[in-house]
Amino acid sequence: MEYAKELQMDSQEAAVRMEEGRLYLPSDEEIMKKQFDCLEKLYDYNQTRPHDQKLRASMLKDMFAKLGEGCYIEPPLRSNWGGYHTHFGDHVYANFNLTLVDDGHIYVGSKTMIGPNVTIATAGHPIEPNLRYLEMQFNMDVHIGTNVWIGAGVVILPGVTIGDNTVIGAGSIVTKDIPSNVVAVGNPCRVLREVSEHDREYYYRNRRIDLPIPDVLPDKSNAPL
Repeated sequence: MEYAKELQMDSQEAAVRMEEGRLYLPSDEEIMKKQFDCLEKLYDYNQTRPHDQKLRASMLKDMFAKLGEGCYIEPPLRSNWGGYHTHFGDHVYANFNLTLVDDGHIYVGSKTMIGPNVTIATAGHPIEPNLRYLEMQFNMDVHIGTNVWIGAGVVILPGVTIGDNTVIGAGSIVTKDIPSNVVAVGNPCRVLREVSEHDREYYYRNRRIDLPIPDVLPDKSNAPL
């Protein structure tokens, strides 16, 4: 596509704009070459076999911006940049069909669990139709805290922050920030309630917890009451 002359930018400017959350052209030749190199690694990861656990761990370390200890991502993994802009803490688990629109940076805290068919998106396009016609894009980083549970089929949109110990109900569309220590659900996702003493007694509806609850949360200042 031929771009309006005043919107033309070289690869260096496009790369800087991409990192700064400004409008840029993602079809820039140098950006796309780097992206395709990342996608080659992602393709190989998705061809691994279930017993290739050590190989998978090694490949993810090479693919991701940061990958803590004990992380596990069930293939297939879908990602615009193959994890190149994605930062995982320790012991993050992601089920089948995680989609990372990681043109911008995605930060996920330790001990977070991600259900199947979850999408975490950082990329957006202008509502203004002329700029969108010209394929302009912007990226806003996503931050997900420690010990978060993201239910199946959740979509997290650009620029969102989710606090520690929070549960996002299955099928939710997260358009705005969600605080720590809450259960949030819906489209758009809203806080339903706080994590409470009730949750220390029941694990599912009327089923009581019949095991001792150890005090293991590392950040006591941000632990639920």
